[in-house]
Amino acid sequence: MTLYKNKYRSESARAQWWDYGWAAAYFVTICTKDRRHYFGEVNDGKMNLTPVGAIADVLWYEIKNHANHVELDEFVVMPNHIHGILVLNIDSRLYPRYPRL
Repeated sequence: MTLYKNKYRSESARAQWWDYGWAAAYFVTICTKDRRHYFGEVNDGKMNLTPVGAIADVLWYEIKNHANHVELDEFVVMPNHIHGILVLNIDSRLYPRYPRL
């Protein structure tokens, strides 16, 4: 770990040799602060979403309405994080009018 502004921080998990603007499938995980169960709870093997979890679910599917050349693959909301696969269908280096992700 290194210090940034006098605080320890984790090194980037990004591959230094990979350009994240390349067309490819990307596995995305977003965690809640302190791993709190903001998105819901699992009861009897079923995920019960809170209102915040329902918003996270709806907004995932809205991505395709706001980003060109993106396909949505599998997605799941869990109590304290979400997992999803985004597929970029265009190499943003070749098309400068499309923003890099």
